[in-house]
Amino acid sequence: MKHVILICFAVLLSVKGIGQTSEPQTRILFLFDASFSMTNKMGRNDSRMKVAKKLLGRMVDSLEKIDGLEIALRVYGHQYTTKDYNCKDTKLEVGFSPNNHEQIKSRLNEIKPSGTTLIAYSLEQAAYDFPVNSNSRNIVILITDGIEECNGDPCAVSQALQKQGVLLKPFIIGVGLNEDFRKQFDCVGKYFEATTEAEFKETLAIVVSQALSNTTITVNLNNTDGQPLETNVNMSFVDAYSGKFIANYVHTMNRKGFPDTLYIDPIYDYDIIIHTIPPLVKKQVSVPAGKHTTVDFDAPQGNLELNVGGVSGYKNLQALIYKPGTKQIVHVQSFNTKEPYITGKYDIEILSLPRVFKNDIPIVQSKKTNLRIPQPGSVNLITKTRYWGDIYQIKGDSSEWVCNIDLDGNSRFIAMQPGSYVLVLRGKTDTNIENSKEEKFIINSGKVTNIKI
Repeated sequence: MKHVILICFAVLLSVKGIGQTSEPQTRILFLFDASFSMTNKMGRNDSRMKVAKKLLGRMVDSLEKIDGLEIALRVYGHQYTTKDYNCKDTKLEVGFSPNNHEQIKSRLNEIKPSGTTLIAYSLEQAAYDFPVNSNSRNIVILITDGIEECNGDPCAVSQALQKQGVLLKPFIIGVGLNEDFRKQFDCVGKYFEATTEAEFKETLAIVVSQALSNTTITVNLNNTDGQPLETNVNMSFVDAYSGKFIANYVHTMNRKGFPDTLYIDPIYDYDIIIHTIPPLVKKQVSVPAGKHTTVDFDAPQGNLELNVGGVSGYKNLQALIYKPGTKQIVHVQSFNTKEPYITGKYDIEILSLPRVFKNDIPIVQSKKTNLRIPQPGSVNLITKTRYWGDIYQIKGDSSEWVCNIDLDGNSRFIAMQPGSYVLVLRGKTDTNIENSKEEKFIINSGKVTNIKI
């Protein structure tokens, strides 16, 4: 037994974002099932076809006065009979144009159910019905009374087109759905159940409302006390299915000191990314039309300031910031800067010579952690000969490698942290390994150590 289903797909959807100067055009394509099974009764009196025509006709009337909206009609299963079993029986009956509402209603009234149900192929064809326009919201509403009968795979078609950014969030409305029937549409999208004509009417209105309206959302960035007082952080709203970036905003507080309200498109499920360090993510956030949504993030922050004592000889000294106990880099920060981080402890690798490691550095809510390393000195390697070499740092009875040295007959200055070192060299033209030589030296802050080779 078949049931009345309505599926709403967003096609090539875009929202007004940074850089856009006008509201997007909205286009709705009604994809209408006129297969023979639509002659079956819905309730006691009217057929599914009669109910669907009546409600869709009224909906078309209600859309006539809406600015920035165009509609169209594609039908399937109406040109051949069930005996023909024609699995390409789909046609764009009324294309997109202004003021075509009466034409759509007239064509609806002429259509008689006769053929088979071909959802997958019709969806593929519907994707080509929209004029090319990068600033448009293109939506398909499919009204059908059953599942695929032509060996097509609506789920595969839907998923493939969603990944390409063609079809977006689907809505399914069904009458008398059982569990087995629901499972066949789980991969297609979200469903609503309608068991009467009144429910069908209400559900159709809800779907169209989502297609036409933005809704509101507030993002709370909570501190350690659970208060939404963190702000001035970039936020990205991403289509949860395709990964397409829909909009970016810099979080702000309104004049009353509360997180500001955004207007966003309810047809998506969103992955919301808060670009703190490290970033915070909530996946598949739904924002129902006509209902304000609040999303909370635990986002307490403090600041890390990196400094070098005295006058620095470093041109652009940087540090790698790691999650504690891991090699996962969460940020690269330059010295003599201050950056906010999510509270907690971090391991820090300073890219000086030699590298300096600081572990379990705490970041505290609304506080500044100041990490300072000593002023460097420098070694001046003076030579007119070409050498291969290395510098090691002396640590008690052992030493640690610091860097390679490649001398081509010119002097070289190297900024280094204070400490004891040894230089190991061999001439580039010397083939006797035993001719390698060592030179110990000390680096003091702010001082130059000259070594003649």
